[in-house]
Amino acid sequence: MIRVFTIAGSLVTRSGLETLLRARTVKVAGSAASLESAESLLQDAEADAVLIDTTGEQPEQFVETVVESGLPSELAVVLLADPLPRASLAAALGAGVRAVLPRSVSQDQLLAALQAVASGLIVVDSADVEAAFPAFSPGFRPLGELAEPLTRRESEVLQMLAAGLGNKEIAVRLAISGHTVKFHVASILGKLGAETRTEAVSLGIRRGLVLL
Repeated sequence: MIRVFTIAGSLVTRSGLETLLRARTVKVAGSAASLESAESLLQDAEADAVLIDTTGEQPEQFVETVVESGLPSELAVVLLADPLPRASLAAALGAGVRAVLPRSVSQDQLLAALQAVASGLIVVDSADVEAAFPAFSPGFRPLGELAEPLTRRESEVLQMLAAGLGNKEIAVRLAISGHTVKFHVASILGKLGAETRTEAVSLGIRRGLVLL
């Protein structure tokens, strides 16, 4: 049984999502009108996944808010959104969002996606595959060899960046200092030729250095 918490600004939308989620394999663990109001409710909801409808939100700003909330690093987050700009989609997946689906998703598709993210998989609409995973683009050109390969520790840090973990969380997981994490992140950016953590994750995916 997958316990799903829903977030949507409209009560009608939340009711519609609950109707879609009625199945033997899914239970609605609670709902909220916004990310802010969901914060305290989620502590007691024991949810496995959070389903967020982005109707009425400005896509880029909303994705940024979801990323900054840290929620994707704690729970399997599924976004229902109209087509997102490439950068926003990459940022969402890079921060740990497990699925980005069109708002027109069917009940069967939604339930299948929830089953997938609960199993640790990433789900995107077929129309977004090229934007999410550039290696599948017809115009994709393989990247050249790295001048200096990532160390084992740097590979571990990159994988955790892809999972949406912050520096403090990485430090705890690896039993190292926050300063050391910053050093590893800087080294990863330099070796991959990336300017941001999100770009590093994207390049890591293209190079097969990140396991999805």
